[in-house]
Amino acid sequence: MIRISVLKWVPPFARGSVKEFRVRWALTEAGLPYEERVLAPEDQDAARYRAVQPFGQVPVLEEDGFEMFESGAIVLHLAEKHEVLMPRDEQGRARTMQWVLAAQTSVQPAIDAVTALDFFYPDEEWAKMRRPGAEEFLMRRLGQLSGRLEGREWLEDRFTAGDLMMVTVLRDLRHRDFVSKFPPLEAYVKRAEARPAFKKALGDHMALYAEAAKAEAAA
Repeated sequence: MIRISVLKWVPPFARGSVKEFRVRWALTEAGLPYEERVLAPEDQDAARYRAVQPFGQVPVLEEDGFEMFESGAIVLHLAEKHEVLMPRDEQGRARTMQWVLAAQTSVQPAIDAVTALDFFYPDEEWAKMRRPGAEEFLMRRLGQLSGRLEGREWLEDRFTAGDLMMVTVLRDLRHRDFVSKFPPLEAYVKRAEARPAFKKALGDHMALYAEAAKAEAAA
């Protein structure tokens, strides 16, 4: 049985964005059952966990004695074995990998630069000065990606792990209206979110925090 590590609690703004969600979605697309290993903060710092995940983060994938970390690497590992996530031909495989890496290296840093300002430093003077440049660069990146999707349903000729990774990256902006300014990009995200596997994976992810959400609503 496959097992993935997940966090017992995260703040409300992070729910739906924790990187274990990417792996849940990939597993669900591939029709693979899995178990959760729910981690409290002390579990993240335990020597046994750090021996596998030096940074104490999630997810870690465990399967038949094999363990690995880093969500992009895990998604690619799963995609190599399941055609629903990656074509079997050499060029299709290469293009899937290129989009997984593009999501993490060309798009996510631009998004992270803005979301960090929004969630962690909203009132800092240096952040106020940094924001215009960060948002300008983000809009440029989103425009470039939107251009790729003009007239396309997916980044390539069908849904792949590249789309899965790109959409999870773009969803980190759902607290703002950046994506909606680019109709091809907005439609792309909505198509992905309409997939049954996405809905199932997100529901399972959010169920972790359901009790916390009730307590916060009652407070």
